[in-house]
Amino acid sequence: MADENVAAFVPLSALHRRDESGLDKKSVATVQEEIRTTYSADGRPWVIGYSGGKDSTTILQLIWYALAKLPSERRQKSVYVIASDTLVEAPAIVDYIDRTLDQINEASGRTGMPFQAEKVRPRLEDTFWVNMIGRGYPAPYRRFRWCTDRLKIQPANHFIEERVQQHGEVVLVLGSRRSESATRAQVMALHRKPGEILSRHTTLRNAWVYTPIEHFSTQDVWTYLLSAPAPWGGNNRDLVTLYRNAQAGECPLVVDTTTPSCGNSRFGCWTCTVVERDKSMEAMIDAGQEWMEPLLELRDWLAATQDPARKREFREIRRRNGQIQIWGEDKNKVVWGPYTLDRRREILRKLLDAQQRVRQTGPDPRIKLISDAELHEIRRLWRSQEGDWEDSVPRMYRDVVGGDLDWVEEDAAASSGLEHQLLEDACVQHKVPAGLLRELIDVERDVQGLGRRSGIHGRIERILAKDWRNADEVLKEIGWRPEDDTDDVVEGATDAP
Repeated sequence: MADENVAAFVPLSALHRRDESGLDKKSVATVQEEIRTTYSADGRPWVIGYSGGKDSTTILQLIWYALAKLPSERRQKSVYVIASDTLVEAPAIVDYIDRTLDQINEASGRTGMPFQAEKVRPRLEDTFWVNMIGRGYPAPYRRFRWCTDRLKIQPANHFIEERVQQHGEVVLVLGSRRSESATRAQVMALHRKPGEILSRHTTLRNAWVYTPIEHFSTQDVWTYLLSAPAPWGGNNRDLVTLYRNAQAGECPLVVDTTTPSCGNSRFGCWTCTVVERDKSMEAMIDAGQEWMEPLLELRDWLAATQDPARKREFREIRRRNGQIQIWGEDKNKVVWGPYTLDRRREILRKLLDAQQRVRQTGPDPRIKLISDAELHEIRRLWRSQEGDWEDSVPRMYRDVVGGDLDWVEEDAAASSGLEHQLLEDACVQHKVPAGLLRELIDVERDVQGLGRRSGIHGRIERILAKDWRNADEVLKEIGWRPEDDTDDVVEGATDAP
């Protein structure tokens, strides 16, 4: 485990012009000595945020090599390595991270190092597809990144909070660098007292933050990685190839809203619509991974649903609370609600079709772009909240995938697609909102056979309190024009439950 062959005593600044390096005369050996001193100073376990990219790989290697020089009796404090799996990560990144985490655990156990690597994942109710397809959340965009908190921040923070409960305090080690942005440099300086190495976490109690490569430049990071072999047996040139093929940066482990987002060039979720174009996925396809084309096609289609002029095609006129919100100086703009159920069905069909295509042409014939558990949860939400009398999910799954899942049989007799059509026809004839009657019938079905029907009046009142006007009525009333339907900060609150 010795690192004499890792150029550890060569100042990185000597390898580049002075203005390209943030280290000046600080050598890798000095950084590693700081790591050993900080690690040995107390009993607080460390949690390293690992994303699989260059920065988090650098801190993981630096810490590994630094601790390897400590006597075994002085490296008993746990070092947890956590990788955030959003369940919609780019497949190439998933494979790379999975392989690396396995190597870390194997090498750590074999050599007596204190590292424990694992993934953190969002809860079922917080996953990307459950929120988008199940609840109708729109594709994320710059002012409404609902995905970041649910997919990244909460899973990582839950893990950290569990370690705090277990140990009292923890040290969170991040690959943040001041050179990433001026804003990031200000944030890093704000929460640390002069002369101290650790800073308090901005939101997590009893959590401290350590950023050992904060003064590294991008050139410093690559110089180190190309001169220092991965101690767990990986090959950093695989990482270089991954970056070259994707022409991208990395998505850091996100633990709060101050952590820099992925930006315009990044590894991360293949579903990301925050960026205008997914240049990294485009580059991977151009580099020979044509099997990813169905993913890019679906991602681009989801991005197109953000076009303000087309929101009426995709979104409900009502918000999820059943109310219609009008805004603007002339009160002629609509805060559009979630995707319509028909659009969600379309998204699910496109997703299942993309899954079938990448199974046929990609390296993994069993890849799942959406899990079985997510499909079951989407079905439950549609049946219980959206009046999906047709039970669309199992039918669609059979049509596209050609198989079936172990679907839960409902105790109460479910309404059929035929009954749904009869209801629609009757409502048109009598000019009654079909959704209103459908929800009332669903409430009656839920309480059918119960000895006590307490709460039914409250449920009926909440249904009747919804705004049941249709889109044509509302838009005509307010004098709405498509060209006026632009995004605004107010839409940041549109689709939250």
